[in-house]
Amino acid sequence: MVGIETSDDAAVYKLSNGMAMVNTIDFITPPVDDPYWFGQIAAANSISDIYSMGGKPLTALNVVMFPSKKLDMGVLHDILRGGHDKVVEAGACLVGGHTVDDEEPKYGLCVNGIVEPDQVLTNAGSRPGDSLVLTKPIGSGVLFNAVRSGKLPFKDLEKDILPLLASLNNIAMETARSFEVHACTDITGFGILGHILEISLGCGFGVVVDFKALPIYPHALEMYNKGESTGSNKGNRRMVKRHSFEIKTSLSKKEEELLFDPQTSGGLLLSVPDSQSAGLIKALEKAGVAIARKVGHVVEKPVGIVIA
Repeated sequence: MVGIETSDDAAVYKLSNGMAMVNTIDFITPPVDDPYWFGQIAAANSISDIYSMGGKPLTALNVVMFPSKKLDMGVLHDILRGGHDKVVEAGACLVGGHTVDDEEPKYGLCVNGIVEPDQVLTNAGSRPGDSLVLTKPIGSGVLFNAVRSGKLPFKDLEKDILPLLASLNNIAMETARSFEVHACTDITGFGILGHILEISLGCGFGVVVDFKALPIYPHALEMYNKGESTGSNKGNRRMVKRHSFEIKTSLSKKEEELLFDPQTSGGLLLSVPDSQSAGLIKALEKAGVAIARKVGHVVEKPVGIVIA
C-alpha cells in the first residue's frame, strides 16, 4: 500500500481487508553521552514512524553497532536497557536483533506494527485549506552539538528537554484519530522544512509556514547565536531550495537556521481541516501532549514553501 514513492515514514503491506502490516527501521549515533538516554531517544525515534502512519507497534528488533574493544560492555547494557524500556512503554515486544562491531556506537530499532487498511496515514494526503499542527518543539540538533562542544551544560538538556525528546508520539496519534487527519509525518533529520516539503510534494500544493508559531526548544536560538550549528543544516537547506522557497517575514540568519535544524525523535506534523485545528490542539493539550501548535497551512498554489 505504501512504498518508497513519496519518501514516507514506513512501508505498509496489506495482509487482509481488515489488517495491514507497517514496517520501519531507523538507527542513530549517540545524541548525548548518557547511554540510557541514548537508548530511550533512539527507540522513541524509531517507533515514531509507526505512529506517523496511523499504526500500532507490535514487535521490535534491536539494531546495534558497538565498539566492543573501546567501550565497556556496561555502556551497551544501558543503551539496550533504555531501548527496552521505551519499547515496553509503547506496548510492544522486543523480540531480538542484530549486533556488529563498529568504530562508533549506533543504535535503533526495526519496528513492525499493524493498522487497518482504511486507517493508513501518509505524508501525501494534505488538501488546500488544511492546517498543520506540530506536537513537539524544534531545535534539538543544535542543542546536542552544543552540549558536545561545551557551549551548553548537559544539565540544561537533561531536566526538561530530554524527557520530551524521549517521549513517544502515541498519545498525539491516539488523540488525533478523533479528527479528520488527511496526512501525517514525524519531524526528524530533514528538519521542519524538509518534512513540510515532503508534505507539499506529496499533495502537489504549497505550504505557508508561520515562523512565530513554531515551538522552539529553550537555548536553541541562543546556541545558533553563539556560533553552534549541525552538519545537516546546509544539506537540508539545499534540499528545500531545489523547489519554490520564499521568506516573507523578517528573520535573522540564525533564526533561519532553526528551519533546517535536524531533529531526533521529533513531533508529529498533523494535517487537518482548518475548522478542526483548534479542537485538535485543545484535545492534544487535554491528553497531556506538552506542545501542540498550528504552524502553517496548505494553500492552492504550486509545490513550495513560504515562510510568513
